[in-house]
Amino acid sequence: MKQQKQNLYEGMYVISATLSDDARHKALDKIQGGIKQRGGEIVKLHDQGRRRLAYEIDGHREGHFYIVYFNLGPSAIAELWHDYHLNEDLVRFITLRTDKVMEKIEFKPLEDKQ
Repeated sequence: MKQQKQNLYEGMYVISATLSDDARHKALDKIQGGIKQRGGEIVKLHDQGRRRLAYEIDGHREGHFYIVYFNLGPSAIAELWHDYHLNEDLVRFITLRTDKVMEKIEFKPLEDKQ
């Protein structure tokens, strides 16, 4: 049987800021578990911390941001997205194919409106 080629992906996940630390870690473990369950491998995880969102999303003004680099077969991405849409703790997500893993990631702070 031929093994499917895996691509490198960058996933950004915004988890609800209203969750406790334990619940937030369980939500992140569920995301990582979905990747591993489909034959993927986590390459790097960046915890960007709790941040204010640029605009309100479903009543959320803040979220806890994670960026995960992982290897996975292209056919499994649609299955992951289906799982993400069913995850109530996940405010927003995006998955992009990438060529390299960023070792350091910094966000530009939002301008305070006065």
